[in-house]
Amino acid sequence: MAGVFNELKWRGLIYGNTESVQESLSAGPVKIYNGFDATADSLHVGHMVPLLALARLQKFGHMPIALAGGGTSMIGDPSGRTDERLLLSREEIEANIAAIKRQLAHFLDFEIKSNPAQLLNNADWLLSLNLIDFLRDIGKHFTINYMIAKDSVRTRLEREEGLSFTEFSYMLLQSYDYLHLYDNFGVTLQTGGSDQWGNITAGAELIRRTRGKSVGALVYPLITKSDGTKFGKTASGAVWLSAERTSPYRFYQFWYNTDDRDVINYLKFFTWLDAHAVAELETAVKEKPEQREAQRRLAREMTRIVHGETALDKAEQASQVLFGGEVAGLTGAEVADIFADVPSGEIYGEKLKGDGLPLPELLVSTETVASKGEARRAIEGGGVYLNNRRVSDPTIRATLADVIDGRFLVLRIGRKNYRLVRILGNL
Repeated sequence: MAGVFNELKWRGLIYGNTESVQESLSAGPVKIYNGFDATADSLHVGHMVPLLALARLQKFGHMPIALAGGGTSMIGDPSGRTDERLLLSREEIEANIAAIKRQLAHFLDFEIKSNPAQLLNNADWLLSLNLIDFLRDIGKHFTINYMIAKDSVRTRLEREEGLSFTEFSYMLLQSYDYLHLYDNFGVTLQTGGSDQWGNITAGAELIRRTRGKSVGALVYPLITKSDGTKFGKTASGAVWLSAERTSPYRFYQFWYNTDDRDVINYLKFFTWLDAHAVAELETAVKEKPEQREAQRRLAREMTRIVHGETALDKAEQASQVLFGGEVAGLTGAEVADIFADVPSGEIYGEKLKGDGLPLPELLVSTETVASKGEARRAIEGGGVYLNNRRVSDPTIRATLADVIDGRFLVLRIGRKNYRLVRILGNL
């Protein structure tokens, strides 16, 4: 247990902590909690730092609690926000929590006998609070001066939009969570992102005032990218852990496209690789950056953790398709995902029935080339591919047997000039 603080420190995961944290983590098993909001039906890659940190703490013998914010999500955390969150119904939040539960099992061990992880929902105690009692027993320990000095509140007060009383009360509710978990589950350490420092230390102060006991706070850095863009965002939006929201292929590509300046830090933050393995990959980045060995390892590790070995294999197959890899075995959805950014054409499936359609005619009708003569020359020159298989005979016909999952054909001229052909009508 003594090594877990140094493990987190080596990985660059300690942004701030109260004085007692390192000593308490070394002294014996500690009950630790980290809260997760329930404003969506999936966690995203930004949640992986605290999730994996909880998993690392569990590996060292500590007892992690993942706290779903079924109650606090009805209020909305102002931390790191420039505007107020849209408020969800209780039914929406409960559905989100049910979906998130399945994702937590990828990281935390709920079955181990010695120190199993727990999943709790703060709706179980927050939704039954009596307002007058809460204000008398909890609210009296917080001065307005203390609350507005916290970054999460102060930065919002400086904006024209201001801060609603609803959001202003969030700090009290999160502080009460810490008190409740201390009283009922023996929790003595709360963790979270650095933007949660004010809320976490407010909870520790509430326990000191009401119970006369000292508890800890530990926060992780908010991940940034060297190019100044926001981590976890792509042109199509956030990168989610749900395969329905972000496909394993897109998830793999997100990590594979990591900048050389960021990849070593990400290997430390997000993977289980040890210092020796990371050092070897750091050398590879310096000496042979064009091979992208570190990015490939990062993409493999992250896709395996979140989606499993089978999904990793499919993601790697899909990643090779744009470089001429095998298309056979991919689903229509996977093909659409891979070729989402390439030009497309359309053809009615009726034309592919029977003997099918001569390939030169297919190339012209889908505007892949300008004329049948150009198509024949390209085919005879060995530069035309149907579903990534070279075609050198201009008399070859495309038939229904070539259609992928009843939806697509993939044409290619040369090495990288792709066109996705969508099949229209009933086959």
